[in-house]
Amino acid sequence: MIRLTRLNHVPVLLNSDLIEHIEITPDTVISLTNGQKIVVLESAEEVVDRVIAFRRAILERAFQPAVSQLTAAGE
Repeated sequence: MIRLTRLNHVPVLLNSDLIEHIEITPDTVISLTNGQKIVVLESAEEVVDRVIAFRRAILERAFQPAVSQLTAAGE
């Protein structure tokens, strides 16, 4: 989930897996796979950066036990 801000300044948590595409108009319009559209204050670049950061965090958590085991084995 990524945290974004609607135009009325209300925060929203969005499941980034549902993003189909992002339109860059005067506002940032996010189209979801279920047909919904969300208009947010963040730029398209900010949305993409947040999705990347979120997915990176998931991968780091997933591989952390394996890295810990490798580090412990090398001691």
